[in-house]
Amino acid sequence: MSQTVTGFEVHDVRFPTSEQLDGSDAMNPDPDYSAAYVVVRTDAGDEGHGFCFTIGRGNDVIAAAIEALRPYVVGRPAPLTAAALAALHVDLTHDSQLRWLGPEKGVMHMAAGAVINAAWDLAATLAGQPVWEFLAAMTPEELVSLVDFRYLTDALTPDEALAILRAAEPGREQRAERLLAEGYPAYTTSPGWLGYSDTKLVTLAEQAVADGFGQIKLKVGADLDDDVRRLKLARAAVGPDVRIAVDANQRWDVPDALRWMAALAPYEPHWIEEPTSPDDVLGHAAVRAGQPVKVATGEHAANRIVFKQLLQAAAVDFVQIDAARVAGVNENLAILLLAAKYGVPVCPHAGGVGLCELVQHLAMFDYVAVSGSKEDRVIEYVDHLHEHFTDPAVVRNGHYAAPSAPGFSARMRPESLAAHRYPEGPVWQARRTAVIEEADR
Repeated sequence: MSQTVTGFEVHDVRFPTSEQLDGSDAMNPDPDYSAAYVVVRTDAGDEGHGFCFTIGRGNDVIAAAIEALRPYVVGRPAPLTAAALAALHVDLTHDSQLRWLGPEKGVMHMAAGAVINAAWDLAATLAGQPVWEFLAAMTPEELVSLVDFRYLTDALTPDEALAILRAAEPGREQRAERLLAEGYPAYTTSPGWLGYSDTKLVTLAEQAVADGFGQIKLKVGADLDDDVRRLKLARAAVGPDVRIAVDANQRWDVPDALRWMAALAPYEPHWIEEPTSPDDVLGHAAVRAGQPVKVATGEHAANRIVFKQLLQAAAVDFVQIDAARVAGVNENLAILLLAAKYGVPVCPHAGGVGLCELVQHLAMFDYVAVSGSKEDRVIEYVDHLHEHFTDPAVVRNGHYAAPSAPGFSARMRPESLAAHRYPEGPVWQARRTAVIEEADR
């Protein structure tokens, strides 16, 4: 029986993570992890949940952008098939007047992604499957139909994408079984926030190894002497066999990146992440060519076109998709196919609010139905805020467990939404009262 979308709710949800400096890095010293959160509801009472991740101020701007997409969703049949999900993606990203605000990047594009991801959550929930499995059950032809190939065909044609997916068809079932049995490799950034003390860094790095992680990540980029000291401490704590990635969060110009990485190279960083502006494709290529450490980027890449150029320019060793930065599942599928065409491993960005929950599905789908490989692939994991989700990401012995609950793992607990709604939620009211009382002392 067909359903119609009748409800559309948008919430500004924020968590005061700046109080403990969780998430702090060289470019973002005091983030309050936040989500512009959307609930799509049908006349049968079924729901789809999606969100954009932000770090505080401006979350209301994205919430307003999501609200602007209401007319495209309410009143339409619930998009439950590949054809309907493809049509929704086109409608939300091709509106000429809203597209003008990007085009296909920034706040409006991220807002479209939140709604598209909510639609995928709804469709997979009604199919009784987690999103990774829902996607992996589609035919190669259905998957190709989901992708907007405009601006991509000089690098990836629909026929090439179809060939990649058909080549991965044999063994899908076996890889899914292996995924359920073994999970998917993870690495942790929890030890590495820039605001943490040396003691906390060492303690958390040692704990990460004890918990089974084969890779950790440190934030760098504010002070070279500090970074050398911290990386030396981390290397001593984890030993020679555990990988240590480093992340500059876009802090450097190209010459700074080359100088910095030459100084850090003796401690064998596995990759340097976001060494310069996420839009600077040639800058990333220069960093990759000019020093010995591999380059990773993508969490702030605005769309599939930037990823295409990074791959064409041989500017990146690891592609880092983000589930809530581009226009949802459909555009991330395009990026996975591009990475497969160029033979570059995908190591998704996660952490934040709900990003671990979402992006695990995309990486697992990639393994089962696109690349067919877990070699040199890991998903970021940060142990923050999972308790606010009804189906939180689960990591055991350094591996993500494959989600089994239907949907996109995006649903927040109602009590968490109510407590952290900004600015009227009790968490923020209490914080405001404390600030006023401190000022009066």
